[in-house]
Amino acid sequence: MPVRTQTRPHPATTGGADSRLPWWALALPALAFAVLLALILNPSDAHAAAGDPAVAQLLERAQRLLAR
Repeated sequence: MPVRTQTRPHPATTGGADSRLPWWALALPALAFAVLLALILNPSDAHAAAGDPAVAQLLERAQRLLAR
């Protein structure tokens, strides 16, 4: 004998969980995107930091080893 299943007249709720994002969840990625885009469009403003010459030599040697 088939058993009837009860259907809900309204959709089930998630228990009152708030699905709204805070303002900074959209603002911070948008700000980061704008800064990176500005650096790409005007690379003269992006200055490399003066690093240790030993680090530069290490990177050059690694590049030479990979180029072989």
